[in-house]
Amino acid sequence: MGDELRGQAKQASTSSGVPRSDPQRLLLSATVADQACPLNLKVPNAQTLAAMHESRAMLASQHTRFASADQLFADLEKGRSE
Repeated sequence: MGDELRGQAKQASTSSGVPRSDPQRLLLSATVADQACPLNLKVPNAQTLAAMHESRAMLASQHTRFASADQLFADLEKGRSE
């Protein structure tokens, strides 16, 4: 582990009030219990990646696609029947 990464981890731990060794201990304990790495690291597919970009753009612009929850559900139902 590099010095820069250690420093960043220490800073994050200090600001959150969690000792730096706790996340390491939790990761190792979960690895032993599951006999596998507990981190599920996946690369999003094209559809998921497009949705992530769209949601970030909507948040940045304060724009919503639907004026109400009813409009959202109506659009979902329409998609289900197509």
